[in-house]
Amino acid sequence: MIELSGAAYWLPVVWAVLAAVAIFIYIVLDGFDLGLGILFFAEKNKIHRNIMIQTIAPVWDGNETWMIFGGAALYGVFPNAYATILPALYLPIFIMLFALIIRGVAFEFRSRMHTEQAQALWDIGFCVGSFIATFMQGVVLGTLVSGIKVENNQFVGSSFDWLSPFPLFCGLAVVCGYTLLGAAWLVWRTESTLQDSMRKWSGILSVLMLLMIVGVSVWTPALHATYMQHWTDWPRILFVAPVPVAVAVLAIVMMMALRGKTSRRIPFFCALGWFFLSFTGLGINMWPYIVPPGMTIWDASSPPTSQAFLLVGAAVLIPLILTYTAFAYHVFRGPVNEHSESYH
Repeated sequence: MIELSGAAYWLPVVWAVLAAVAIFIYIVLDGFDLGLGILFFAEKNKIHRNIMIQTIAPVWDGNETWMIFGGAALYGVFPNAYATILPALYLPIFIMLFALIIRGVAFEFRSRMHTEQAQALWDIGFCVGSFIATFMQGVVLGTLVSGIKVENNQFVGSSFDWLSPFPLFCGLAVVCGYTLLGAAWLVWRTESTLQDSMRKWSGILSVLMLLMIVGVSVWTPALHATYMQHWTDWPRILFVAPVPVAVAVLAIVMMMALRGKTSRRIPFFCALGWFFLSFTGLGINMWPYIVPPGMTIWDASSPPTSQAFLLVGAAVLIPLILTYTAFAYHVFRGPVNEHSESYH
């Protein structure tokens, strides 16, 4: 193995961190509005559905900016990984993008329908599109974690390798997690009976989310020997050991907040905490591999000059995106009800 130093070593590390941050921000921002769409299955009240939509109408399309950034970073900085991951995941990625298109069209058209039947049809499209897009994101993640067959930096597996138990389980886990984020978001942003309903759903989904976290945590180390080593070897165990304790603490805080009804925000931030801990755990498992079990971030990276050039652009774009995102959420903060001004 060639020893790397200087920019050739550190630039892929910097870009791996930036890509991980972009993915997590996407999970935070787009996760709750996809989960909100899935919750349309459970909420039949037309007024409540309109309120749910109003909570995300000013910001939902901007949330997907981070997906584009992550894809661009993968293409420009880790081209070998891009060329390997896409052939392995063409089908789930295509299905996810198609579902996002259906969801976006349904979001825009539902408020322009003049009959209840037509609006109900687009509501179904919004709900189904949200569910399929979320499920496929989990499948993509599960396939990546379980490993992609690579020889000489080229994909040599089947286009249907993602149809296996672990990726499908991850798909269900992400559906559960995003739906919890959506319910907790609505606890924060709504009032009255809709908020009470979302508190109940948050409690149910929290239990399911904990079971999913346990399931993935037990299953993942069994996928590859290196994963088990990452969980047990010194000094990585120092970073791993606090994770289950933090998950349990957040569970207690979540249940107290849902029962006490003292804070709108606590359930949402507890759910985000679970996602952060799960994301951190996966990072500990996979590092330094970008395509497990054999392609590291250095194997997949472009020349240092290309990475440095792209880093200059990222240094300008990332603060800009963060600024307008924070401004949008600040402007449209506060609870939403049937008397709120329509943003759609």
